[in-house]
Amino acid sequence: MVRYLALLLVTLLLGGCGSMNPLNWISPDEPNDPPAELVELKNQVDIRQLWSSSLGGGTDGKRVKLVAALDLGRLYLAASKGEVASIDVESGKRIWEVDTELEISGGPGAGDGLVLIGTSDAELVALDADNGEERWRTRVSSEILSVPKTGNGVVVVHTVDGKLFGFDATEGKQIWIYDRSVPVLTLHGSGSPVISADMVICGFSSGKLVGLDLASGTVRWETNLGIPSGRSELERMVDIDGDPLVVGSAIFATTFQGDMAAVSRDSGQVYWRKKLSSFVGPGADWRSLYVADAAGQVWAIQPNSGAALWKNSDLLNRWLSPPVVLGEYVIVGDFEGYVHWLSSSDGRLVGRVRVGDDPISSRPVVYNDRLYVYSDGGTLAAMTVLVKDSSSN
Repeated sequence: MVRYLALLLVTLLLGGCGSMNPLNWISPDEPNDPPAELVELKNQVDIRQLWSSSLGGGTDGKRVKLVAALDLGRLYLAASKGEVASIDVESGKRIWEVDTELEISGGPGAGDGLVLIGTSDAELVALDADNGEERWRTRVSSEILSVPKTGNGVVVVHTVDGKLFGFDATEGKQIWIYDRSVPVLTLHGSGSPVISADMVICGFSSGKLVGLDLASGTVRWETNLGIPSGRSELERMVDIDGDPLVVGSAIFATTFQGDMAAVSRDSGQVYWRKKLSSFVGPGADWRSLYVADAAGQVWAIQPNSGAALWKNSDLLNRWLSPPVVLGEYVIVGDFEGYVHWLSSSDGRLVGRVRVGDDPISSRPVVYNDRLYVYSDGGTLAAMTVLVKDSSSN
């Protein structure tokens, strides 16, 4: 699976960076770990597509972090060539669309009446959530390959050079900055910050998970989730690229070539660790955590102990999206545009639909018993599911 990872080489003295194509950086012709072929599957669930919409070319084939952001009954989308749109979740109708003429590389984030986007030219831009008009923009230290977040009047963004910035949401003035050194070799991308009450939580390419005071940027705790080991820089990569998941007083996070762990939100104390390599963050329902590992296996994990409840290996090397849960189903997208539905009780594949030919790398959105999938090609599809009655003929 390592061959499918995009790597970012950071030369700190020069302040520059470069990346390699995730699909061919080692050997584009004959991969050692080919993706699992999909076997014929008779859907055991009635999956219905309600509507679809599209925005520009999506990522336009670039390794950027574009997601569907949900806020107050609207979905916000961005495309790498500069388009940003607001979509009504019920009808799929476009509320507004603007062309920022920017090279968007991260976002959007939504909240506090703002839609936030980051650019490859190291700019953070805030748009008005009601009409798409620009409210403010500010410069940061490097490219943004994460999703900016906002809460309690503070906008937070993580840049590829390891810095975390806090800005005033009203005017865009910098309030604080937190700086972490970046290893020589990292995954292509940055973990997005998570705002939880008066804290911001973020993972870094060093394998460190950090909790900061949202208002001041003061460090409350720092915890190492990934301990580098091995002789080569590749072996020592322990990035936290997936977004941490906060559930009550616990934080669940994954590292690449490191551990999955449960951490106290208040103190940073590690409750448990489990050896599990992943570059996407976990999902959860009322009973379990769900995570797609770096090999394409989907796991159900016991939240209190880290014990594995089940594992599905049918989707090996299919470059899975972060998982979400809708009802009794765990859902992941893959690199060929398929959306896979697994039973949350035992991990069986029970359904499959295809949104298109483009990869699905961002986390789908669940809202009001509907699933919203945004593909890398810029297609947003809304789906719902009805359970088939096995007793009917």
